[in-house]
Amino acid sequence: MSENTQIAQREDGAVTRAEAENARRRVALTPAVDIFEDSHAVTLLADLPGVSKDKLDIKVHDGSLTIEAESVVPVPPNLALSHVEVRAPYWSRRFTVSEDFDTAKIDACLKDGVLRLTIPRRDEAKPRRIEVRVG
Repeated sequence: MSENTQIAQREDGAVTRAEAENARRRVALTPAVDIFEDSHAVTLLADLPGVSKDKLDIKVHDGSLTIEAESVVPVPPNLALSHVEVRAPYWSRRFTVSEDFDTAKIDACLKDGVLRLTIPRRDEAKPRRIEVRVG
């Protein structure tokens, strides 16, 4: 089979060569994360090297938080690459968020390749001290 051979799209699940190439190039990498929780919020730190704000997509829906991003690795025009393992890494990670947290108030900050998400607890989910009466 030559590089110019096209595979016709069929109803039985076969895909075109272009779709297969896109799928191969679009391998999702899982970013490393650190998660810290206290009585006021949960903070998530995700390593996303080479990701800019315009290539970052954060969504929250039905208790699910999704982070998707694409790294852009610039190559100077006078440099010829001889070997590339991952040319434009695509990052993807999904988390389930408890109802104790207020997803409408998520704070997101991207700095030096690290995404910091802070999700505050709902007021009714925060720990509180109960006064005890005597008598």
